[in-house]
Amino acid sequence: MFYLTKTPWAVKKMLPGYTWSIPTKEKKIYLSFDDGPHPVATPFVLDALRQFSAKASFFCIGKNVKAYPDIYKRIIQEGHRTGNHTFHHLNGRKSTSEEYIRDILDARKYIDSNLFRPPYGRISRFQARLLTASENPRQEAVFRVIMWDVLSGDFDMKISPEKCAENVTRNAGPGSIVVFHDSEKAFPRMRVALMETLNFFTGRGYRFETIP
Repeated sequence: MFYLTKTPWAVKKMLPGYTWSIPTKEKKIYLSFDDGPHPVATPFVLDALRQFSAKASFFCIGKNVKAYPDIYKRIIQEGHRTGNHTFHHLNGRKSTSEEYIRDILDARKYIDSNLFRPPYGRISRFQARLLTASENPRQEAVFRVIMWDVLSGDFDMKISPEKCAENVTRNAGPGSIVVFHDSEKAFPRMRVALMETLNFFTGRGYRFETIP
């Protein structure tokens, strides 16, 4: 499995219409969690964030919000932000644009947010234009596409939880958007790496905030 832990500057420059990080000189990091809510992983994340007075952004799958509405409500009630991650976790490169946009709009029935993160980071430029263009006649479909600066790699079953934590602590800095996953697959690595990340950066004077 090939992926880049740190998004290269050249990639960000090639795709300037997406949000890769938040410009700031302050010690702020923007944790984000994909694929939830999950009945075990998401409550663990919320408890951990509360312990450190940290806030985060949760990019939720519509069908999971429908299945676990109380957990979704808890995310919002505890001061975190939510984002749309499609209804069925579709890969934009393997879906027609019509199918893809419809799936996002189906998710929006359950997720009230103008933030959108494409599953796998896969989205065509045409699909992105449909989602973000203000002149788009589908005014209800205007989103801000949120990507990432640092991938924890917690989805990779071949790496250790410690390596997952190292991916974040070595690469994140002021303004970084960091991706973890509150999913069953990622949970064994995420639960360790998240706690190490919170401890590491809190000890260095960082704050964790929601994507503005």
